[in-house]
Amino acid sequence: MTVSTLTLLVLRIGFLLLLWLFVFAIVYALRSDLFGQRVRKLQSDAAGNPFASAAAARPAPAPAAAAGTISTAEHPLAGLARPITGPIERPAARPVPGEPAGSFPNRPMATVLTAHRLVITSGPRRGTEIPLVNEPITIGRSGDSGLVIRDEYTSTHHARLMLWNNEWMIQDLDSTNGTFLDGQRVTVPTQVPLDAPIKIGTTTFELRR
Repeated sequence: MTVSTLTLLVLRIGFLLLLWLFVFAIVYALRSDLFGQRVRKLQSDAAGNPFASAAAARPAPAPAAAAGTISTAEHPLAGLARPITGPIERPAARPVPGEPAGSFPNRPMATVLTAHRLVITSGPRRGTEIPLVNEPITIGRSGDSGLVIRDEYTSTHHARLMLWNNEWMIQDLDSTNGTFLDGQRVTVPTQVPLDAPIKIGTTTFELRR
């Protein structure tokens, strides 16, 4: 076999390897687009807290390149949420820091008149503020969500903030790790009190004045 023939054979083999790598890359990209990225399950600690081990399991991911935006038109993913046909849950009153022991004042609910912004208090996008408008906000890893949260514990379409009789409600969209309002898992559309922490994946946010 001459040198030129050997060189041609090596080039052919290299070209075939590059072609197969290109095919695998296309298949992987199509799989991610069709089925979304894999969501990791949160593990509970001894006290049953499902988020205590999340920060220790992996370092915090890098912030998303672009912040989620809210459209004043109807969100294209609004149909992903089930219509409210079952019971509406009102959170039980909880003590407010600084109040005397045994005092359980009712927290005011977040409404179109009292809540004007969504503030992220922990997670990769901590400090981000999003103005609230009279439109539903989808939350998840999908790029077309109103609030994009990119971590391994958040589902593609995880939850939805919506208005019901001018009050803000949080609805879980059958996510893998669940949505938690003030430490309680949301199983039905639930009214959101002002300044109550909502936890999705490794991100916590509140609705504020």
